[in-house]
Amino acid sequence: MKREKSQNITQRTQAAVDELRALILATYPDARFAVGHGDDPPGVRLRAIVDVEDIDEVIDLVMDKLYEIQVERGLPVYIIPSRPPERLAEQLANYEHERRATMVGGLPV
Repeated sequence: MKREKSQNITQRTQAAVDELRALILATYPDARFAVGHGDDPPGVRLRAIVDVEDIDEVIDLVMDKLYEIQVERGLPVYIIPSRPPERLAEQLANYEHERRATMVGGLPV
């Protein structure tokens, strides 16, 4: 995803991005965002970094608004929810700890 300068986004697209941000922030006030441009499919990507256990919660939250933006308004705006790097690192460490705990002599139990 390439970083998008705000002047390269139309006013209608920027308004749509702002609506999605506001919707997410209303439920997840600590969410962080990055806006970029993608080529496959072409359009604006809103990366929402949200500290939640199940990232699908973010998609569920914005699904109706995203449909309105993409289908009814015809704007190529996409959302990419992700967890913060700290959460991902914690999950990876937990996974490695659990994996090691199930091994005996280097072999899975």
